Amino acid sequence: MSKPLIHSLWGIAAAAVLMADGPVWISKPAAQWTEDDARLILASSPWAKETRAVVSRRVTEDQLREGGQLGQPRGVGYDGVDPKGSGPKVSPNIFAGPGGDDRSPRSLPQPITLKLRWETALPVRIAEFKSREVEPPASEGDGYRIAVYGVPGTDFRGDPKELGKPLKNLAALKRESKRDVRPIAAEAFQRENDVVVVYLFPLSAEITKNDRQIQFEAQIGRIVVSQTFDLRQMEFMGKLEL
Repeated sequence: MSKPLIHSLWGIAAAAVLMADGPVWISKPAAQWTEDDARLILASSPWAKETRAVVSRRVTEDQLREGGQLGQPRGVGYDGVDPKGSGPKVSPNIFAGPGGDDRSPRSLPQPITLKLRWETALPVRIAEFKSREVEPPASEGDGYRIAVYGVPGTDFRGDPKELGKPLKNLAALKRESKRDVRPIAAEAFQRENDVVVVYLFPLSAEITKNDRQIQFEAQIGRIVVSQTFDLRQMEFMGKLEL
C-alpha cells in the first residue's frame, strides 16, 4: 500500500473519531437524533445559550417626576420582574437613614437567567420538531429570528406585536467594524409561566462566518441582556445556520 494512500486512510479514520466524540449536531445525522439529543440542542448549543442578564434598579419617584412621568412604567420587562416580597425594608432604627439593610432589593440591580435561541437556524427547527416543542408563533417574514425565553410575567394577553413594539428599537446585533443591525420587528408571547420575546433581524445584514462573532444586545423593560455567539461554531451540514 502506498504511503499517500495510508496517510489518506489515517486522515479519514481520525476525522471519523473526531465526529464520534463531537457534539451531537456534528457526530450524528439529524435523522438519528433522539428526543434527548434535540432537547440538548435547544438548551445548550452554539444556537442556544443560557445567559445571565440584569434587572436594573427601579427609578425613584423623584426621577420619574423629573422625566415628566407619573408612576412606574408598565409592560413586558417591567411587570413581575421583582422578586416576591421585595418591597421596601425599614431599619429598626428609623433615624439611621437609607442604606445597608434598609434598602429595598428593587433599588438595586438584580441578576436574572434567560435563554436565547436562534429560532430560524435549521438544527433548532429540527430539534423543536424532534422534541415536540412548539416554537413561538411569530409572524411571517424572512430574516434571522432570535427568541429570548424566561422574561417574567404571567398576565400579558394583548396582541404580540403591540406588546413587542416598545422593545423593537432597544435591540441590536453587533459585529466588529460593521454597523449595528436593528430588528425589523419584535413580538412578545405569553406562555404559561413566562414571556418569550422574538426579534426578527433583516437578511440584508448578510451575516457570514467571516464575521467570527456576533453580539446580541437588548433591553426589555428593566432587563438588560447581552450575549456573544461564535459564528465559527454555528455551522451545520457544512453551512452557517442562523
